[in-house]
Amino acid sequence: MPTSPFKAPAPAPPVEQFSVNDQVTHDRYGLGVVIGVEEEAAVIVDFGSRQERITTPFKKLYKL
Repeated sequence: MPTSPFKAPAPAPPVEQFSVNDQVTHDRYGLGVVIGVEEEAAVIVDFGSRQERITTPFKKLYKL
């Protein structure tokens, strides 16, 4: 039954995949370019004035 309290939860959305040279935007740091990827654990992004290591989940990082 759709209203059953024993209904399995919905599957989590897939983790965003980033590649080197992807253009991204971050809610805090602004526009940047991915310069490194650490196997689904983190990405390193060059935001011009600084480089940041962003770990999963990538809640505030969006691919353009």
